Amino acid sequence: MVEPAVAIVGATGMVGQEMRAVLEQRDFPASSLTLLASERSRGRSFEFRGETLPVQVLDENSFKGIDLALFSAGGSISRSFAPIAVDAGTVVVDNSSAFRMDDDVPLVVPEVNPSTALGHHGIIANPNCSTIQMVVVLYPLHREHGIIRVVVTTFQAVSGTGKNAVEELSRQVRQIEEGEPVTAEVYPHQIAYNALPHIDVFGEDGYTREEIKMIEETRKIMGEPGMAITATTVRIPVFVGHSESVNIQFGNPIEPGAARALLEKAPGVEVFDDPQSDKYPMAIHCEGKDPSYVGRIRVDHSAPNALNLWIVSDNLRKGAALNAVQIAELLLD
Repeated sequence: MVEPAVAIVGATGMVGQEMRAVLEQRDFPASSLTLLASERSRGRSFEFRGETLPVQVLDENSFKGIDLALFSAGGSISRSFAPIAVDAGTVVVDNSSAFRMDDDVPLVVPEVNPSTALGHHGIIANPNCSTIQMVVVLYPLHREHGIIRVVVTTFQAVSGTGKNAVEELSRQVRQIEEGEPVTAEVYPHQIAYNALPHIDVFGEDGYTREEIKMIEETRKIMGEPGMAITATTVRIPVFVGHSESVNIQFGNPIEPGAARALLEKAPGVEVFDDPQSDKYPMAIHCEGKDPSYVGRIRVDHSAPNALNLWIVSDNLRKGAALNAVQIAELLLD
């Protein structure tokens, strides 16, 4: 592809709108952009490169003449329409979980495994938002020192659920401030001033699907199917920006200074680490920015060859839209 005709499926959602913004900000060489969404978005329009583009209703004929489609409309839409797009000659970069663990679908983070994108058969999967920001930090450390175990706890923003969750958090804060009964529709419990250790559905083993995604996707992206990983994922009352507490055990000794030096040179990573000056990553710092920020790099004294890290990133951007556009850039001639 040189100047591909591009479509965004799910163009009116939070990630879809961020995809459009990232395409323009990075001057992606699209010859045209088609915005696709459901019937309820008919009549809406958005600006792109000085033009007003109408939102078109997604159907089986939407991909004629489209070279590249960025999907962010949920797993059911991807499962239904991605094969149709591929049959029409379109390359699909899919942000849902529909194809991530398929053996013949590359799961790509360009800073980690860019070459796998070129082995696609029409569909390339964009990983889970919390996985992406973590692996860009893990990979340079693993390459030099060999990671043998990862323990991660996430603190994830409501925008990861979507616009309805953002509105629910805003509504609940207002309800509490005005002394009204708090209503919960998107989440099973109140999210305002609360933390829910519950993202996606629970399995019989007590892990949520989000936790299993992080475990399985990290292994696939890193090319380490036997890596020991465990995860706990938590939803918190933050609008944008996922935070992660990550404990890493290595196969050989590594000092915090050596880890910082590696990460300062790593693509997609910004070290923000001077706790004596109250300098560490926070969600309010990362919104609208590209990197995975890492700080609180310190020795874990309870285990040999282990470090603790704190990682923060914009979940709508690097966690979704930016990573998808970076994958698309790998396909350009």
